[in-house]
Amino acid sequence: MRFRGQLRVNMPKKSNEMPSKALRMSYRIGRGEQGVLTFEPYKSAILPLWRFKTPPIAKQSSQEIYEKFEEYGKEEDFVGMDMCRKFLQMGMTRAKRYANHAGGRKYNKATGEEMEKSSDHKDAKEKLESSLIFRKLWEEAKTDEKYLDLKERFLAEQKQWGKVKKKEEETS
Repeated sequence: MRFRGQLRVNMPKKSNEMPSKALRMSYRIGRGEQGVLTFEPYKSAILPLWRFKTPPIAKQSSQEIYEKFEEYGKEEDFVGMDMCRKFLQMGMTRAKRYANHAGGRKYNKATGEEMEKSSDHKDAKEKLESSLIFRKLWEEAKTDEKYLDLKERFLAEQKQWGKVKKKEEETS
């Protein structure tokens, strides 16, 4: 168990056991943060770490996510590493949205039109600083040698997996 203020979070134990190959092969890297809140079991392992309310919270959160990124790297788990990268990116973009728009609302609820940016609202500077904290570790994650190597290997494995599955479908 881990405690964050009054919030009690059950943290998954270290995973030496990766999800099934079929599940891992169904993962799509996608653009930006696509799929970050839908791909289990990674979402449940990383989401409790993700916070950006203040710069100190963002610093702790981004460091914990980056440590998880490195842990997945040691386990040769590209999907876990990429999900951590996406959470770091999402921390950066969400904090930036709150820096640019009071209350974090980018679009007008009634009209759907984008609202004007503001930089003088309460917490704008704090949220911008939180965004920059996440950005630093996101940049490190996406250029990490282990990450790039595992990404290349994952894409090759995924391509081969797709060919095998296609042949299996054709013969059945």
